[in-house]
Amino acid sequence: MAFLNAEEKQRLRAKIKEAEQKTSGELVTVIARESDPYSYIPLLWAAVVVLAVPVMVVVLGLSWSLSLVSVLQMGLFVVLGLALRWPPVKLLLIPAKVKQRRAARTAREVFLEQGLHHTEGRCGLLLFVSVGERYVEILADKGISDKIKQAQWDAIVADFVKAVKGGRHAEGFEQAVEACGALLAEHFPIQPGDKNELPDHLIEI
Repeated sequence: MAFLNAEEKQRLRAKIKEAEQKTSGELVTVIARESDPYSYIPLLWAAVVVLAVPVMVVVLGLSWSLSLVSVLQMGLFVVLGLALRWPPVKLLLIPAKVKQRRAARTAREVFLEQGLHHTEGRCGLLLFVSVGERYVEILADKGISDKIKQAQWDAIVADFVKAVKGGRHAEGFEQAVEACGALLAEHFPIQPGDKNELPDHLIEI
């Protein structure tokens, strides 16, 4: 099931555009399906299971030939390697700390790729959501962090996470955008001649 449907994405784009019209800050919103393909995870778990096969044969006292065990291992490795690629299963096999590190790294890569560190006055703000890792982070450039404490962004993230846990994905996203926009408008109100330097729509990666 998609995190947001087409109608919800359209509403969110409208919220982002509305927020941008009230501030000289640059709000960029990115949603990622996953922060990493984790290609090695299915193969790693498949290898662990396959290596346990000979041990199980001995423990169970089975009189299988070496060739039969080898064929079973190869077949099991292929089947598991493919089956464990299914995202819901694959993501369950990854330690939470690994997923958090990957998502945090991707958020910072996106921040740089989107040019948020090159805005006039260093007023770029990224609202980053990685669905697979269930990860949300708000990253602010120096111009913003000099005036707005990280704790205020963290509070917005906490409210977002609470809404998502309650099944209110779209509502949580919209409220987060509104809250970010309100803080930016308070400290960086729109000025005559301000240029829209970055995209003001939802970016999906």
